Amino acid sequence: MPTTEKAVRQTVTLPPRVVRQVKALAKSSRTSANRVIVGLIEAGLEARQRERLRFFGLAERLTRSADPEEQLRLKEELARLTFGD
Repeated sequence: MPTTEKAVRQTVTLPPRVVRQVKALAKSSRTSANRVIVGLIEAGLEARQRERLRFFGLAERLTRSADPEEQLRLKEELARLTFGD
């Protein structure tokens, strides 16, 4: 029998511009602002996990690479992931 997680109420303070964007998204998708916020948080968490996996994949390739050109390219890509452009 599957168990369901109980929702936890959490209060956050959002900047006015974010509130306007959330409300606009909620209106256009005909859903609640709460549902939009939950969806955005879930998408952000998934994106962060994908970024982490990509980082470790690149690091693994770097440690296995014997090609100096590939090593430089991988280092640059890791630097962009870590520090941005």
